[in-house]
Amino acid sequence: MTERIHNSDQITGSVGDARHHDSALKHVTGQARYVDDIAVPNGTLHLAVGGCNTTAGNIISINLDAVRNAPGVVAVMTADDIIGTNDVSPLHLGDDPILADKQVRFHGEAVFAVLAQSYRAARAAARLGHIETTQTTPVLTVDEAVAAGAELSERQEMARGDWRAALAAAPQRAEGTLRIGGQDHFYLEGQVSLALPMEDGDVHIHCSTQHPTEVQIAVARVLGRAANAVTVEVRRMGGAFGGKETQAAQWAALAALGAVQTGRPVKCRLDRDDDMILTGKRHDFRADWQVGFDNDGRILGVDVNFASRCGCSRDLSDSINDRAMFHFDNAYFFETVHISSARLRTNTVSNTAFRGFGGPQGTLAGERVIEAVARACGRDPLSVRKLNFYNEDDNRDVTPFHMKVEDFCLHELVSELETNSHYWARREAITAHNAANPMVIRGLALTPVKYGISFTNTALNQAGALIHIYKDGSVHLNHGGTEMGQGLLMKVAQIVAEELQIDIDRIQITSTHTGKVPNTSPTAASAGSDLNGMAARNAANTIKRRLIAFAQDAYGVSDDAVTFLPGRVRIGEHTLTFDELVMQAHLARVQLSATGFYRTPKIHYDRKAGRGRPFYYFAYGAAVAEVAIDTLTGENRVLAVDILHDVGRSLNPAIDLGQIEGGFVQGMGWLTTEELWWDETGQLKTHAPSTYKIPTSRDRPEHFNVQIWAAGYNREGTIHRSKAVGEPPLVLATCVHQAISDGLASLIDYQRVPPLDAPATPEAVLNAIDDLRGAA
Repeated sequence: MTERIHNSDQITGSVGDARHHDSALKHVTGQARYVDDIAVPNGTLHLAVGGCNTTAGNIISINLDAVRNAPGVVAVMTADDIIGTNDVSPLHLGDDPILADKQVRFHGEAVFAVLAQSYRAARAAARLGHIETTQTTPVLTVDEAVAAGAELSERQEMARGDWRAALAAAPQRAEGTLRIGGQDHFYLEGQVSLALPMEDGDVHIHCSTQHPTEVQIAVARVLGRAANAVTVEVRRMGGAFGGKETQAAQWAALAALGAVQTGRPVKCRLDRDDDMILTGKRHDFRADWQVGFDNDGRILGVDVNFASRCGCSRDLSDSINDRAMFHFDNAYFFETVHISSARLRTNTVSNTAFRGFGGPQGTLAGERVIEAVARACGRDPLSVRKLNFYNEDDNRDVTPFHMKVEDFCLHELVSELETNSHYWARREAITAHNAANPMVIRGLALTPVKYGISFTNTALNQAGALIHIYKDGSVHLNHGGTEMGQGLLMKVAQIVAEELQIDIDRIQITSTHTGKVPNTSPTAASAGSDLNGMAARNAANTIKRRLIAFAQDAYGVSDDAVTFLPGRVRIGEHTLTFDELVMQAHLARVQLSATGFYRTPKIHYDRKAGRGRPFYYFAYGAAVAEVAIDTLTGENRVLAVDILHDVGRSLNPAIDLGQIEGGFVQGMGWLTTEELWWDETGQLKTHAPSTYKIPTSRDRPEHFNVQIWAAGYNREGTIHRSKAVGEPPLVLATCVHQAISDGLASLIDYQRVPPLDAPATPEAVLNAIDDLRGAA
């Protein structure tokens, strides 16, 4: 058993301690080693890819003579040089070639790879290829794909109740279209892999990836080998945000192929421009909706049709679009509802996972519906939101996918934020301000978040861990989770420290390694701590039980007489340090190494029927944003933000606060400044920080108040009753878009919802103002 002593006699780094990130000092001093910092062996080659200027067409011929004769070039690879299968698709074999061989599907797609003695030589040579293609008219936008019927996979639907009848009979109705832009991951560290050739054609890859096992399997497929011939290792990433879940595999596979073919180490590191052009992004959506409601604003029926730009292949688009459907309801009970989703093929780079995984797009569309209802009823949107909240007491607690919501806490959380942020006083002040200042107006919005936690692909909800306790009492910790700056490794180490009652500095955090923990799931879906933390605790508990059994036998006591205290173990009348007990157990030949495993309980989902329980629980939060809008230029600024977020019982409040702040700002960027723009030929023109604007330190609201909800608690048996915190905070930024829309609505006395798309760039704001004034 473990006994917690609530005084100075405690371990350092236990669960609930607000400890800094394990690499925080290394980050700010430049000592943290990323893949590109690893000292490469002599003879390492550098890889760059080349393509052509065609956006869509068939390959007729490939002439690479100039490439091969370029200075420093050692080898050139095309699809013909691939040993195994030319594919790194995560789910749909044949969908994602590492090098195009028959057709070009988007502008810049890789057709060949150059291996050279230097990075610059490889990039220079990659520009010299001559590729002849046919040219077909590309399909680039959602609207073009809809018109062409270019559906990538089967359309999905979910429904509950007779929604058609409800819409027809509703006292009031509204409808509209919302266009939602994509987003580039813009991680600080780009895609990078270092492949080291081993004996017998095996390969060891240092890779910046969220999914080591997927990279392992994809590389093995390309090499025509079994998975045990490929080892993937990840110490840390310089950001990922979903962009390194599947997208890392192509670059790792090319590096591995080059290493095996040349017998020399190969590094593939994408330049920032190439990274933005060649890797997938957040899906952009079009949401066409209609809603029926009563005169108070209670929603009686709603219908939404999503259409998303998936790009040239399926990647994870099916699951991403599924999650958009799952989150359209957000915090609201719809008496009858119909949701459909079209997944569209376009001649653009294949879109992929991004923090929130479709959930933010679904939520934004749902909040537009709430806003429209509020304007039609002449009520403040917050009042309509609260009116439509899930409510177990009124049997208003079943989602559109027929899952019962059993842990809804937004009534209490939103009420607390509403009071503490002085929402209604600010509403009055803003109304007065706008009446007196029509040039620079203000807007205010409070929006909630209900975010489902679990992989919607049920098979991914599993994790493994490996723990060694050395005979001096120090601990080696390994598990399947990857570190991308979010503090996962620190949290899991705290869980192990708590279980063994030892100081956290006795635990060695190690690289994620497919040779130590196999068959890992991606570190994604906000489930990293839930899954890997539980697996690590199970591994630690296995060794702990062995130590307890040894102590019983060695000292002749019962198991309840063995108590783990901070740094020591009480065994009846005896007390040993943890290190002493470990040494005695070792000398008695007790095994001090164990694996741990965990799989999420209760979850299931029938995709064809559109019903089930895809989520173990929900994470909740709410945020208030106040904005200023220049009606002459369309420029806007976030002035103040108040956030109250539910993380359950926090494993590490310092790290959780950082995730909430960072997630919100990233979401704010998506909804205001981060615009992806392709020209009419299909070339991405926003592929550098000069043209693609992420938030900077100057965009941080002057008033930025972030609080963890003190009453937070997880009803489900998660690790220490904590809740996931990676993705839900990004969705909180919906309040920024809603606040801008609120300000624009004041120009017409809040009579209708402004036609404001996302992101709310100055151009989008001016277009909305022109529409409002034209209609007036």
